[in-house]
Amino acid sequence: MKNFSLMRISIWVYLALFFAYLLGPLVIMSVTAFNSPGFPRAAPWECLTFEWFSALFQDERILNGIKNSVLVGIGTVILSVAMGLAGALMLTQIWPKLRATYYTIIIAPILVPGVVIGISTLVFWDRVNRMLGLDADSFLSSGLFLTVIGQSTFIASYCMLVLVARLQRYDNALTEAALDLGASHAQTFRKVLLPFMRPAIASAAVLAFLASFENYNTTTFTFGEYPTLTIELAQKVRYGITPAISALAFIIVLLTVFAALFNEAKIRRQELVAAARKTATVEELETGKLRLPGFLSSNTAAVLLVVVAMATIAVVGTATVYSPAQCIADVKETKRLETELRIQELLQRRADEAARRAAEEGEQSDQAPATDATPKPSNDSGFGNVFNPGTLQDGGTETPEEEPENSGSGGVFDPGNLQSN
Repeated sequence: MKNFSLMRISIWVYLALFFAYLLGPLVIMSVTAFNSPGFPRAAPWECLTFEWFSALFQDERILNGIKNSVLVGIGTVILSVAMGLAGALMLTQIWPKLRATYYTIIIAPILVPGVVIGISTLVFWDRVNRMLGLDADSFLSSGLFLTVIGQSTFIASYCMLVLVARLQRYDNALTEAALDLGASHAQTFRKVLLPFMRPAIASAAVLAFLASFENYNTTTFTFGEYPTLTIELAQKVRYGITPAISALAFIIVLLTVFAALFNEAKIRRQELVAAARKTATVEELETGKLRLPGFLSSNTAAVLLVVVAMATIAVVGTATVYSPAQCIADVKETKRLETELRIQELLQRRADEAARRAAEEGEQSDQAPATDATPKPSNDSGFGNVFNPGTLQDGGTETPEEEPENSGSGGVFDPGNLQSN
């Protein structure tokens, strides 16, 4: 029993550490969006402010990046889901001996680095543009077109994996039955297969949009005149960021939470409706008057969704009337006083240090012997005082001239033998 309790405690501790590691940075970044300092930080806390959200919505570069990201995401979703569905259908209908080879070819773009995909996309479509004789500003050279094509190259593989997982549970007998009843292949696909694949198509579309929205490696080579949000954020980080980036991250996290809670509440609602239909009478089914539980009853996700929505409305309402000007002014005044105090402490410390040094020098001078004679440095270098400066005579001092010795040549070279004319 003790081992079982210890195991449960260990599991809860592990889960707490795991989610703290996973969600901790998001929580800290969300907190920095409401702190007043000009650089994103959660501590020390200064003042509650909403000005960074206003700064975010006034940043034209960020707004333009969001618009381009949405446009690229929509194009990538359409192209990737279509190619992924076609690849999934082909994989289930191809000759079994070729499935492994075909699967490897389709999955290969996932293993290729995004940098390689971006460069190859740019080079390939530039060659196509030249071969067709189009101008440099044609749609084939447009950053929007190149970015959609480059991202769809590998995102389509992700979509195919999602669709294949759903397609493996499809009963081909339904298609055969529809064809036997006179439906064409297009009608069978539209009325039988497509409704079955709708949940997987929605999941693949969400996955494709998120993968496109956060992509940087491929987009950095293809965006041209259409920088996406990730490109704009990367450029801003090089020159310093502000808490407006934290405000953007908080909004993205909040939208993600809304979407997740809404989807979970919808799924729970469908389960409750299905359970009510099983216990309903024939009369209730015919009249359509089912006794369904309330929207919030037995639906935790719906309750959390309502709580988050009310909290968001309360925060927005507070932001319209709240002003942090006085708090920011008080913080600035406190910082000014602290700076002055530090300056005074530094000056006092320097004065004390100077007084201490003066006192030490005075003590050393009192202990030294009272004599003015100080030993002069010796210039004897061991070469017969040749380099002694004292051996150099002043220019005005006359030195006795020594008579030159006879060189042994009969005084021929004696300068005194030269008579002046």
